This record gives sequence, C-alpha cells and structure tokens, in this order.
Amino acid sequence: MSAQTSVTTVYKVTGMTCGHCEGAVSAEISELDGVSSVKAVAATGEVTVTSAAPLDEEKVRAAVDEAGYELAGRA
Repeated sequence: MSAQTSVTTVYKVTGMTCGHCEGAVSAEISELDGVSSVKAVAATGEVTVTSAAPLDEEKVRAAVDEAGYELAGRA
C-alpha cells in the first residue's frame, strides 16, 4: 500500500445472519472499482469498506442487492 489516502465507510446492511452472508456481501462489494478491503459483520449488520476514493452509494447498493441483501444506508 502506498501513502495514498484511503477512505473508510461503514454501511448498514439488513438480512445478513451468518458467515456465508458476510462472504456474499464482501465478495460483491470487493468487485467495485477502488475497493481495497471489505469486512462484513452479520451480528451488527455493519459492512466496513476501505476504498481509494469515496464510493458511489448507488453502486454499493447494487452490489449488496446482487448478493441478496439490502443496504440500509451508512452506519
């Protein structure tokens, strides 16, 4: 990782109940341009995304939808 500034955003996702859910959401969001890490936690419904620049929330919403869950917004 270079000394570039990265952006960390926490989103609330509804419907995640287990490790498989976390993996599905993480995999879809990881495919978005600029994303360097994703940590989904089913117990809290929070998904922490680190990216090179702020993400378009609609793209995050589409990725979460694709995984079968619903983006409730930022935490």
